[in-house]
Amino acid sequence: MMRLAQRLIRPGESPSDQPVRKRLGTFASAVGIGTNILLSLTKVIIGTLTGSLAVTADAVNNLSDAAGSIVSLISVRVAQKPIDREHPFGHGRIEYLGALGVGALILVMGLELLKSGVSGIIAPQAMRFAWVPFLILLFSIAVKGALFFFYRDVGRLIDADSLKAASRDSLSDVLATSAVALSMVIGQFTAFPVDGVMSIIVALLVLKTGFDVVRDQMDTLMGAKTNPELGRQIIAMLNQYDEILGTHDLMIHDYGPGRCVASIHAEVPADANLVAIHEVIDRAESDISRTLHIPICIHIDPIVVGDPIFDSITAHFNHILSQQYPGTHIHDLRMVPGENVVNLVFDVAVPPECKDTAPLTEQLSRAAKALDPRYRCVIHYDLDFYNEQ
Repeated sequence: MMRLAQRLIRPGESPSDQPVRKRLGTFASAVGIGTNILLSLTKVIIGTLTGSLAVTADAVNNLSDAAGSIVSLISVRVAQKPIDREHPFGHGRIEYLGALGVGALILVMGLELLKSGVSGIIAPQAMRFAWVPFLILLFSIAVKGALFFFYRDVGRLIDADSLKAASRDSLSDVLATSAVALSMVIGQFTAFPVDGVMSIIVALLVLKTGFDVVRDQMDTLMGAKTNPELGRQIIAMLNQYDEILGTHDLMIHDYGPGRCVASIHAEVPADANLVAIHEVIDRAESDISRTLHIPICIHIDPIVVGDPIFDSITAHFNHILSQQYPGTHIHDLRMVPGENVVNLVFDVAVPPECKDTAPLTEQLSRAAKALDPRYRCVIHYDLDFYNEQ
C-alpha cells in the first residue's frame, strides 16, 4: 500500500509540496475509512455470533476509527485552501485541530469501552468460542497492524499529525483486539468474567492513546517549540557565511505542517560595507528558503570587532554566563557615556529554565564595576529556545 502511495508523487515533486500532501493525505484517509468500516461490520457480526461484549465494543471502536479518518480527510483538504485576506499564512493549522478531533474521538470511545467493561463484570455474559470468528479476529489484527505502518509511514512522509494520530490509534487497536481474542480463548476454561476484564484493559489502552494524542496537539496549538532540528539547520547554514559572526533571537512560527516562518538576528562587523552585507543576507535568506522550504527574515546586528575595550567587556561577561548557562553569550553591546557613568547596554539570551534573572543581573553588575567603577549595566533578557549546548 505504501508503494502505491509513493507512486502518487510525480517526478520532480517533493513530499513537502502542498499538492503532494493533499494527494497522499486524501489517499491515506480514504484507505482508513474503507478499512475501518469493513472491520467494524465484520466485528458486529462476530460479536452477535459469539455473544462477546468485547468484540462488539471493539467494533464500535473501529467505527470511531472510521470517523477519525473522515476528520483527517477533511482537515488535510481544508488545509490546502489558498491564502486569503483573513488568513495570510494559510489554513494549515486545521490539521492540528483535526488531529485533536481524532484524539477526542479516541477518548470518548475509551470511556464507552470502560463503561461496557464494568457492566460486563457486574453482569457477565457467557461467551461462545467458534473458530471462524476467532480467525477473523486474527485477520483484523493483521489488517490493523498494516494500517499502523501505513498511517505511520505516510504521516512521517508528509508530516501530517492527523495521520500520525491515526497510526497510534491503530496500534492500540492491535493490542485491544489481541486482548479480545485472548479473552475468547481463556473464557472457555473459567467462570471468571474475562470478557469484562479484557474490555477494561482495552478501554485503558484506548484512553492512554487518546490522552497522548490530545496532549501533543494541545502543546502544538499552545505554542510548543517547533522542530529543534530545523532550528539547528538554520543556525548551521548561517554559520557557513564568513561575513556572519554569530546569530541569536531565532524564532520559528508554526502555521501548520510545511508552513513555518522564521526570523533571526545575524551579527556582522560594524565597519562592514552595508551594501555588501545586504547582498550576503539576501543570499542567505534565499539559500535557507530553497533548502529548508521555510521563508526567513534575517535582521542585521552590527557588532564592534577588534576594539580592546569592547572585546574585554564581552569576554568577561561571556565567561560569567558560560559558567551558569553554557553556550549563552551577550549581544548588541553598546557603550553610552554619561556625565558620571557609562551605561553598558546589551542583551542576554537565557534558556527557559532561567526563571529569575535578578541574581544574574547583580552578578554582571558587580563584574562591570570591577572593570570600571563608572560602568552601569542596562540588560535586556531574551529567551533562547534553540541553544542546546
